[in-house]
Amino acid sequence: MIESDQISEAPGSFRREKISVSDLAAFGGAPLFSSPLHVTRPNAGDKERFFGLVEESWERRWFTNDGVMVADLETRLADRLGVKHCITASSGTAAMELAIRALELAGSVIVPAFTFVSTAHMLHWAGIRPVFADIDPRNWALDPESCRKKIAPDVSAVIATHPFGMAADIEALQALCDKEGIPLLFDSAHAFGCTYQGKPIGGFGRAEIFSFHATKAFHTFEGGAITTNDDALAADLRSMRNFGFSGYDQVERAGTNAKMSEIHAAMGLTNLDAFDDILAASARCFQSYEQALRDIGGITMRLPNAADRSNHHYVAAETDSERLGVTRDQLLDLLGAEGVYARRYFYPGTHCSEPYRTLFPDAGAKLPVTEALLNRIIQFPAGATVDGDDVRALGNLLRFIAAHAAEIAEALAQRD
Repeated sequence: MIESDQISEAPGSFRREKISVSDLAAFGGAPLFSSPLHVTRPNAGDKERFFGLVEESWERRWFTNDGVMVADLETRLADRLGVKHCITASSGTAAMELAIRALELAGSVIVPAFTFVSTAHMLHWAGIRPVFADIDPRNWALDPESCRKKIAPDVSAVIATHPFGMAADIEALQALCDKEGIPLLFDSAHAFGCTYQGKPIGGFGRAEIFSFHATKAFHTFEGGAITTNDDALAADLRSMRNFGFSGYDQVERAGTNAKMSEIHAAMGLTNLDAFDDILAASARCFQSYEQALRDIGGITMRLPNAADRSNHHYVAAETDSERLGVTRDQLLDLLGAEGVYARRYFYPGTHCSEPYRTLFPDAGAKLPVTEALLNRIIQFPAGATVDGDDVRALGNLLRFIAAHAAEIAEALAQRD
């Protein structure tokens, strides 16, 4: 179960509707939300269940090094995701690095520029060149055709992302990688609890990498995992995350310390117990957004594929400044003043972040869909900790902004 105060504590109780432009907090009015609404406030399961598990760990004096709870969590996650192996790690980034090194990737690897920068960083640190491909406008995931055009003799793998829980075109990407004889990996940080063609995300490609950071739909405070059906790869990953040990006093390869601790696993087990309730609460929030944003011109909410299951943890939309009357960034400023901390996501794009901006200064010219989306996307506060009343209040605020956009834009110009 979700903590009883989880929903009531998180939302920012709103004060009153906006009647005139001067009521907007950006122009001196009272903020709509007295407590800020954040994009992804951490979910939390039953507190007593968590502390009970911590007490068990305390009594065992077993806090790390492949403890009982880590093993239990890995087994339960593998069962839920329908895979043979789940190898937990200290973070999603550590999990990605382990996968890159275990597969002995080299040369260059194709990745989307519309993703979190950590994947490119892990490649760069390993001496591998990230090659940025464009995204498909239908799902914002790696475009197989753009990917095909980036294939070169030194390409050793493709790493695709499931952004906001929307699955990439797995079949097309797998067919391309099979043809080229290279592994396909997935950054599934946003996609825990989602499906593709009726199957859970987690069992596709050579391996999938999850982040269990506190802001994710399912989390372990901090952590991550690699899921795979490859027995040999799983054995290598387990050894590499523990300094290369394969047994007592037996070091078989180079490795690192990327193990998950027992207290992190305790949080994971607690949240896994509550996850179906979390999914239901997130779905209710998402449905509230569908109603609240439906008739606002210039804001188009991205909906998941109806044939797949979503975790509904993210509410992302595209803005059209001509229809809305204010720019995306102006809207963010207006919302921020009201206590709504919406975000530009993956902005400005991995290819526009260092060191890639310097290394590949012309990359953006070949990424038209990515570049356009980065300048339009907005992510709203959502998930199990945001309730319907807050969403309706936010919808009314957005509707007010759209209705008074010309006056607001003039006031912003005068203010600046």
